[in-house]
Amino acid sequence: MSRPLYRGVSGVRTPEHNHDSWESHNKDKVDKEDLDKKGSSNHSSLPLKSPLKLLFSDNSHSKFGTNENGYSSDPLIGTARSRHKLVLHLLKCSLVFLVILALAGSFLWTVSISTTSRGQIYHGYRRLQEKLVSDLLDIGELSSAPSKMKELEFCSPELENYVPCYNISDNMGLGNSDGDQLDRQCGPELRQNCLILSPTNYKIPLRWPTGRDVIWVANVKITAQEVLSSGSLTKRMMMLDEEQISFRSASLMFDGVEDYSHQIAEMIGLRNESNFIQAGVRTILDIGCGYGSFGAHLFQSQLLTMCVADYEPSGSQVQLTLERGLPAMIASITSKQLPFPSLSFDMLHCARCGIDWDQKDGLLLIEADRLLKLDGYFVWTSPLVNARNKDNQERWKVIHDFTENLCWEMLSQQDETVVWKKTSKRNCYSSRKNGSPPPLCGRGYDVESPYYRELKNCIAGTHSSRRISIDKRATWPSRDNLNKEELAIHGLQSDEIMEDNESWRTTVQNYWSLLSPLIFSDHPKRPGEEDPPPPYNMLRNILDMNAHFGGFNSALLRAGKSVWVMNVIPISGPNYLPLIHDRGYVGVLHDWCEAFPTYPRTYDLVHADGLLSLETSQQRRCTMLDMFIEIDRILRPEGWVIIRDTIPLVESARALIARLKWDARVVEIESDSHQRLLICQKPFFKRQAN
Repeated sequence: MSRPLYRGVSGVRTPEHNHDSWESHNKDKVDKEDLDKKGSSNHSSLPLKSPLKLLFSDNSHSKFGTNENGYSSDPLIGTARSRHKLVLHLLKCSLVFLVILALAGSFLWTVSISTTSRGQIYHGYRRLQEKLVSDLLDIGELSSAPSKMKELEFCSPELENYVPCYNISDNMGLGNSDGDQLDRQCGPELRQNCLILSPTNYKIPLRWPTGRDVIWVANVKITAQEVLSSGSLTKRMMMLDEEQISFRSASLMFDGVEDYSHQIAEMIGLRNESNFIQAGVRTILDIGCGYGSFGAHLFQSQLLTMCVADYEPSGSQVQLTLERGLPAMIASITSKQLPFPSLSFDMLHCARCGIDWDQKDGLLLIEADRLLKLDGYFVWTSPLVNARNKDNQERWKVIHDFTENLCWEMLSQQDETVVWKKTSKRNCYSSRKNGSPPPLCGRGYDVESPYYRELKNCIAGTHSSRRISIDKRATWPSRDNLNKEELAIHGLQSDEIMEDNESWRTTVQNYWSLLSPLIFSDHPKRPGEEDPPPPYNMLRNILDMNAHFGGFNSALLRAGKSVWVMNVIPISGPNYLPLIHDRGYVGVLHDWCEAFPTYPRTYDLVHADGLLSLETSQQRRCTMLDMFIEIDRILRPEGWVIIRDTIPLVESARALIARLKWDARVVEIESDSHQRLLICQKPFFKRQAN
């Protein structure tokens, strides 16, 4: 491996420098002691003479040839020399007295510190000590040659579908129940310092769009009974054979997703679902999405549907949706705020999603209201809407009345489906009956960074500068180019976005020119020969670990790449996630010292631009290797990683990546001599059959 990985450690030469200084000091000290013995032996008996020489003697030499005491050796001085020595001796004694006095005062001050203050200082010292130990371990880890590093072992078979932070037994041990045992718990835990292997019969997913309708059974954890069991509308639109699961948009039990989405469009007042764009709808949050068939159908109309569902050990909605090449993530709306800013989505959809909206005193509906943009739509399909028994009718009335307090307008109700529209008129809240819950959140309530906070019992976003109706926003794809006033809300100017867009346009061209020959030199195009030629569909699921303004996502779509991007904004950096959602994309806040809320083997490409610089500048709770192990978990076999960062950090990353068994190469960037690209591929390792 290459030698430059030593460059990444700042201050490596510092110990050598200190050693040289110490030797020089000792040499000077010996020379001065020799002079003392020859000149004034009575001074050498002073007990504090050696420390004081550091103050008086070391730097007292003159270019005119003075001795160690700073006096001229001219013999004409004669008898004045003794007086000068006496004065100097008195001065030294005075200084010793002052030093002793200062030390005594410092000791008394330390004793007077309260127990609480001492505890704070101690804990602060411990934090500094732990940080130093962590940094030293990193330095030792990075300064070792990759060939000498021990490769990580593979995890045991039971961890094939492991998702950290969702340990059911641990959550039940904490007293969580009634479904809360499946909630995200990302406290301190033992890290899995091993690489998760693919299942025995795992196969590379079919390329888009073939992979949207056909997936390999062995790639997901699901049973035949779970495929055939009742549940959400889209769960029933599946066919299972020996090796594959096929998804169809027609069913004998329902009119099909196409007719269902057509019905929703008519209830809104549109001709069909292709007119959602003209109505200002671009992004949809599909809660409890089944297996993503609603979003798969709408994708052809340029609608971007993000599926969120609870963690499921088997038969996961999120895992199957991602396997189909559709946006999805693990998230539960029942206990914490979702990691999206307020006013993020144009539509929320819940078709038999299993959410009891009448529970928790309306907190779940308040969270739905927080996520909806002004004049956005809430679509709910449930037997409760068309209930016949008294209990369910009472539950329906509770939901109906609470939506009125949220100032939602019910546009239409047909059979089991109802559509509401969120108001854009702020005076609606003041016109409610006195005491009608919920109240409005205060102006100081931060609604832009809801990183898994507790559900809030107040209406958020009423003071936001982003209160713009979807009817007044540009329709897609023009929405990607925010106007001057909209950019000013995010503290940006038009030329900044234009420069960012142009930079990413060139970068995507470079990425594709680098990846295309690497991908297709080893693997010819897989099934779907009627599809357009590569490389338009050589990647599908992309994770951008540090999305900035969303420029990478924008450049990919402008270049005609058939991809979707999960834009991630690290909580350690500037929060541009509201900007990303306003541009018509999807993304989340995330702490990269924690596991990402997804299943293993879900992304074709993981992209990290400047992430290492951002994370290493913070007080880290994890190492660079921890992040790479997490990337390996969520990356598909034969998937790609592109790291763009400073030369020292790229070389350091390259050294660590050797432990993950990835293939890696460093590429120079012509336009930036201070940065490098690190392009890596995860090999296809799978467990051998017994």
